[in-house]
Amino acid sequence: MASNDNEMLGVMLIVRHGDRRGFYQNPTTYTASHTEITPLGNQQEFQLGELLQSIYLNSSSSSYIPGMSTGLFNQSQVSISADLGGESAVVYDSCVSLTQGLWPATVDNNIILANGSTITAPLDGYQYVPIDGVEPDLDVSLEGFLDCNTFDTHTTDFYNSAVFQQMAEQSAAFLDLLPPYLDGRSVSLENMWNIFDYINVNYIHNTTFANALPSTFREQARALANWHEYNVFTDPSVSGIGNIAGQAIVPVVLNAFDDIVNASNPVKMSITAIAYKPLLSLFNMTGVAAANPQLAGIVDYASAVAFEVRQPSSGGEPVIRFNFKNGSDSEFVTYDFLNQTGDVPLSAFIDAVAPSAVNTTAAWCNVCQNSQERGCGALTLAAQQGRAAALSPMNLVGAGFLGAGLTLAVVIFSLAALAFLGLLGFGRRSKKWQRPVADDDGVELRRSPSNKDSVRTDVSLGKRQHVG
Repeated sequence: MASNDNEMLGVMLIVRHGDRRGFYQNPTTYTASHTEITPLGNQQEFQLGELLQSIYLNSSSSSYIPGMSTGLFNQSQVSISADLGGESAVVYDSCVSLTQGLWPATVDNNIILANGSTITAPLDGYQYVPIDGVEPDLDVSLEGFLDCNTFDTHTTDFYNSAVFQQMAEQSAAFLDLLPPYLDGRSVSLENMWNIFDYINVNYIHNTTFANALPSTFREQARALANWHEYNVFTDPSVSGIGNIAGQAIVPVVLNAFDDIVNASNPVKMSITAIAYKPLLSLFNMTGVAAANPQLAGIVDYASAVAFEVRQPSSGGEPVIRFNFKNGSDSEFVTYDFLNQTGDVPLSAFIDAVAPSAVNTTAAWCNVCQNSQERGCGALTLAAQQGRAAALSPMNLVGAGFLGAGLTLAVVIFSLAALAFLGLLGFGRRSKKWQRPVADDDGVELRRSPSNKDSVRTDVSLGKRQHVG
């Protein structure tokens, strides 16, 4: 059982987007088609935001984060980012609706002018909350699986495995019944996620379809899709490539913890809006799914994980509490994880997941054996130019000085360009984690200094990065 005999320090939230229109993903590479959010999806996220506000930004709540503003949005206290990848604007728009629930319009959002008049923000004090839009081509953290060649091989190997062939045989009778309801879509176990998504979207939005679909088909398709996706986006080993979606987002989680436990850092709430895939990997890497088999599948729209960082009243290092709300569930549930009961020491969490974290684009390129996409091409070119310059023959003393100068200039220029693009660890991306040093009073988290590698998107200016 989780103990309430401790103090809330902050929370790291990972939130899935809300309801959307139809969507297709390549069953092997998971490249995606365009889609868009629905008013239902906006409402789901808004209601989730209201719930989170009542838990963490309400001074009368037992989980209130001390010092957090309870009305007006305080940008210094909150970090918010949203994936701009596969599902295009759906994740970002969901995050906007989430913030509307967390920080609703208030007449206190006003300014007094020099002439004494009071001006309230439009829409009765609407609060314009800035969100960092994470462009996958510049930052691999929220879509580590995309363009990852070793992950694609992992997926193909799964499709060719004996266990997959056995499930294909067991599910064949059911799949043979589906063509009348799929509008010509491929009916195979490899395509199971797309089958379920088509059924689910139409069941929600198409009355004729919902009335015609046999009563058990949706849940049967969901069960097969859960099995399919969990096996694709997990791995028996925490460091296995099947967990790449989780490995890539781990630095985001640990960086948020670092902000929260740092008493001099005002950021005490971190929100990351994503699609479902990293959660599958994280549930596997943390042992939550193994201990709770009902979580070994696709989370519902507007689901949320809340990693609460708490300080025990007895002293010692901070602890992590794992809370999860699956879609339309009325409240969060606390789950045991990492084979422990109750809250887990922060150092134990770091020990369990940090060694498998993919901290830089260069590390991702290496793990995924990619030399071209997502910044890997620039890294490869810089390495080639550096080697070529270093190996250039210099027969004359004067030519040697000149060659050395040019070599240095090439290397410096290449590194500067990569740093500007956020492709090196010391640049805009990412914070490399090391083993913490703990004492009797707490835990110290160490990382190399850097800035977040994401594309800044300000709602108030109406700017947004889209994937083409």
